[in-house]
Amino acid sequence: MSLPIPRQRGNSPAPRTILAMVGTDVHRFDRLVDWLERWHAGRDAAAPEVRLVVQHGRSRAPRLPGGAPFLAHDELQRAMTEADLVVCHGGPATITEARRHGHLPIVVPRDPTRDEHVDNHQQLFARRLGAAGMVRLVEAEADLVEALDKGVADPLTYALAADPDRPDPRVAAATEVGRIVEDLVRASRTPGRRRWWR
Repeated sequence: MSLPIPRQRGNSPAPRTILAMVGTDVHRFDRLVDWLERWHAGRDAAAPEVRLVVQHGRSRAPRLPGGAPFLAHDELQRAMTEADLVVCHGGPATITEARRHGHLPIVVPRDPTRDEHVDNHQQLFARRLGAAGMVRLVEAEADLVEALDKGVADPLTYALAADPDRPDPRVAAATEVGRIVEDLVRASRTPGRRRWWR
């Protein structure tokens, strides 16, 4: 399946579109929704206009227009194509899709100590990609504000060359590691199944 070609991103005065995705996990990720709301409310009136689309999953609905619990596959592909910036949780598949659509995603990994996930694999994965320059890692609200302000001022800051037919092999490898970790976590929660690491 071929993906639509991303629209041209640049420094025109047209409204910026930010797509934020918390994923489909059963755990809530209200922290990211809160950060986005506060950033949007505190924006300088002279800054470029912003359209915020928030896929909030099972988290609370944002008090902003443009919120949806879930997006069908085609809707998500279209939203990524139309977005100037992508903010997402630390899920390997979401990061890979954002990069395939020409985005260097701003990634806020879920934190298990806040009951946002079952373990810290998103943090480990996102930190590894952040160190490699493959995502813009954000773990504090002030860092998200800085990243969003920078991206709204110049969307090319977080733009990559989209190539849907040739995904980045490093991301493919990292995605496979993420899948293995998720399978191991799921297996550890299956009653009666022997854990191989014990």
